[in-house]
Order: sequence, then structure tokens, then C-alpha cells
Amino acid sequence: MVKETKLYDLLGVSPTANDQEIKKGYRKSALKYHPDKPTGDTEKFKEISEAFEILSDKNKREVYDQYGLEAARSGGPQFGGAGAGGFPGGAGGFPGGGAHSFSNEDAFNIFSQFFGGAGGPSDGGFSFSSGGMPGGHSGFGGMPGGMGGMGGMPGGMGGMPGGMGGMPGGFRSGSSSPAGPPEEVVPVNLPVSLEDLFEGKKKSFKIGRKGPNGAPEKTQIDVQLKAGWKAGTKITYKNQGDYNPATGGRKTLQFVLQEKSHPLFTRDGDDLIYTVPLTFKESLLGFQKTAQTIDGRTLPLNRSQPIQPSENSVYPGQGMPIAKHPGQRGDLIVKYKIDYPLSLNDAQRNAIAQNF
Repeated sequence: MVKETKLYDLLGVSPTANDQEIKKGYRKSALKYHPDKPTGDTEKFKEISEAFEILSDKNKREVYDQYGLEAARSGGPQFGGAGAGGFPGGAGGFPGGGAHSFSNEDAFNIFSQFFGGAGGPSDGGFSFSSGGMPGGHSGFGGMPGGMGGMGGMPGGMGGMPGGMGGMPGGFRSGSSSPAGPPEEVVPVNLPVSLEDLFEGKKKSFKIGRKGPNGAPEKTQIDVQLKAGWKAGTKITYKNQGDYNPATGGRKTLQFVLQEKSHPLFTRDGDDLIYTVPLTFKESLLGFQKTAQTIDGRTLPLNRSQPIQPSENSVYPGQGMPIAKHPGQRGDLIVKYKIDYPLSLNDAQRNAIAQNF
């Protein structure tokens, strides 16, 4: 019986999970919440990485199961100078049992070592590696620069030399690898239409950049949009920008989606808002109009009674695709803008006074 299950829950596994199940759980969760992904969450990504760092280490996992997260972070409870499991100063290899503050850098280091990359899901194309995007990985452990197969191969996890878990030369909380020149990321705004985001179109265009000798050159970039992506989504291309003499490689381009204004719709999350103009007379006596949908269909709008200025008509499932839930869509919300008169003549005033 474990003291708590929080770390297992973060990886989506049970407390009885074996090493392979823990690796599989980390892979799925880390790809989902990596900050470069549309579903990214930096804090969640850090928590998932810390969970993997503890549960993939036999000694730290034993301390966590018996005493909880804080004990695992600090190296285990202190019993007369010796930690749980007979490790001096605490289990898990933290001398003196001192707590380690797990950082974002630790999270990216773990991700990099796990996937054999440099802090992102892909080294040669999109940073979205799990959604069928160009440059994504289809597997792990055995890829060039990776962890050598993981779990038994040299340099892998599970107690082998050079692996994680506190063994010589392996990854430890707080360790750092030699830092090279910082990667230069160049943000590029990418305006796209709501129709393109609705359909998930492929956008191809040429960009100008500088070659190794400083001469201008052009290259084609293909961006495969995912249906339902929102403004602010970031799509990263490594080694596609200007040549950088300081690093001996090319700069990274990060495209940031911008939604073009639309003549009919305003987007609100996964919903689309369609505004229908009404005269004051139509708002009182009714109307017959139509509304357009994003996929080109026409919806009838009929009214025979007065309509309130704040009244909406909702058409479920007629909005934008929901990227996290393929096959599902948001709603189309029809709002009404009433053109109230700025002034009334005497006859109009009398008519209103007599009838209302």
C-alpha cells in the first residue's frame, strides 16, 4: 500500500506499474504537455518530469511509496544520520538528505535525454512530434543520439552505467551538462484564415534567409495546420532560419498563428459568433433572415415576436473543430444587433405611448 498516488496519477499508471509502463506513461504525458504543443502546460510538464525522475529510480520510488513526495525530494526521512533503505543521508543519492528544488531546466533535461533531442520533441522539424506532423518521432529508445534503447542497453536507464537513477555519469537532479551557445529562436507571425483553421489546410510558402557566406537564399516551408488550432499556437522549425556563425548552424524559426479577421464570424474559443443586424421594426415585429456557417451552409432565422437585445440563438456543433477532441465542434452563436432610432418625431412618440 503506497502512501500517496499523485506521481503515478501524473503518468497515468498504477502504483504497481513496471519500468516499461512508467516509461510509456511518461512518454505519452510529456508529449501532450510539452510547452511547444498546443496542449502544452509548463507547470504540468514539470510535474510529470519530476514524477518520472522519482519513479524511474528504484530507491527514490521506494521512499516515495513509503513516505510520500516530500520525503522522496529530500532523500528520505532521517534516522540517526542514515536515510531510508540504508542510504547515508537519505535514499535516492542526495547527500545529507537535502531537498532538491525541481526546475523547468531539469524537466527539459529529462525530456532531452529520454527522446535523444535537445529539449524539444523533434530535432529536425516541427516540435509537435505526436500528431503526425513532419519531423516527429514515431518511437524512442534506439534513435540516434537517444538513450541507447533504454532499460538495459549501455547508457540507458535502469541502473546501467551512464543512465539515470544516481549511477556514475547519469542524470541526477541538479546536474548540468556543458552549455553550448544559446539557441536563437526567431518568432514569425503566420496569419491564417478561419476557413484554413477549420479545414486544417497545408500552407506552403517561401522565405528568404542568409546562407553560410551571407548570401541571400530562399527555402520552402510547409506548415500543416491542425483543424481547430487557435491564435497563439506555436510551430517550431529548427535549422531553417539565417545561418548563425556563432553556433555553426541555422537559427530556429517559430511560427506563431494569427487569425485573420473574418467578415462574418468572430471566434470565441471553439465557438463562432455570427451577428445579425436588425432594424428597430424587425426587433418588434419579427423577421426572416439567414445565417451562414463556416462550412458554407445556410441556416434559416425566423422570428414573429419581439426579440430582446441580449437574446442569442445557439446552434450546437456548428462552430470550430475542437483540436483536443477530433470529430467534435464548438457552437455557432447568433447574436442580434438592433438599430435603435436616435430620435423620434411626435407621431412616433404618440404611437409608442398609446401602444406600450
